[in-house]
Amino acid sequence: MGVDDWLADTRISYDTVAVSYADQLRDALAGLPYLRGALALFADLVRAAGGGPVADVGCGPGHITAHLHGLGVEAFGVDLSPAMIDVARADHPHLRFEVGSMTDLDLPDASVAGLLAFWSLIHIPDDAIPTVLGHFRRALKPGGPLLVGFHVGDGSQLKTEGYGGHPMKVYVHRRRPERVSAWLRDAGFAVEAELLLDLDGSRPGAIIYARQPA
Repeated sequence: MGVDDWLADTRISYDTVAVSYADQLRDALAGLPYLRGALALFADLVRAAGGGPVADVGCGPGHITAHLHGLGVEAFGVDLSPAMIDVARADHPHLRFEVGSMTDLDLPDASVAGLLAFWSLIHIPDDAIPTVLGHFRRALKPGGPLLVGFHVGDGSQLKTEGYGGHPMKVYVHRRRPERVSAWLRDAGFAVEAELLLDLDGSRPGAIIYARQPA
């Protein structure tokens, strides 16, 4: 499958489920204290590095972008799905959202003070990860923090239905934290911390804090 094929499948899938997806996630953070804590720490790291605009790449319906804004972060969202961006703009009209792909991230060099990819790398195939991380590093200011969240595990699974029973066609890639950290180091980031989540549950995850070298 070529790059255009999986990107198109991902965009169409999330256009299809955008409204149902937003309905399910709108208040999800209220019951996820560890994720709220991880985002609060990220906001502190952004401020400690001097502050400035922060890109939520793969923002979906914008609930994480809005949460960061509530923490005092100058956050804006980017997502591949135009329908997701429409929902984000409707739910959070005071914030900035734009359509874009992390595989060809349209942000100027050294233009953001922080960047997060919160469970948005999970549909990116392995061979495209170096390109994506290269864009992240290019867009981040020196010393800027990067936050990456993802499903932990091995292998990939094709998701054909989701979020209200709507049809989808996306691969969900699960990865080991040490592998993601290795990719980050190969891209030139300094890896600072790993947080493991729900290790005994059905959907284990991880969050990695990294930084663009000063």
